[in-house]
Amino acid sequence: MLARRKMSLTELSERVGITMSNLSILKTGKAKAVRLETLEAICKALDCQPGDILEFRAD
Repeated sequence: MLARRKMSLTELSERVGITMSNLSILKTGKAKAVRLETLEAICKALDCQPGDILEFRAD
């Protein structure tokens, strides 16, 4: 979605108000959880739905 919106991780970080390191953890799939308010802020910044940026993986 970042590429589709032509937005950098830095710009998303500024718009959402979370650190680059936390965004990187989310982007690489290493996060164990994400707050709904963070997910909402990311979706608003990217003008997308949660399903556009989340993927379910059974471990």
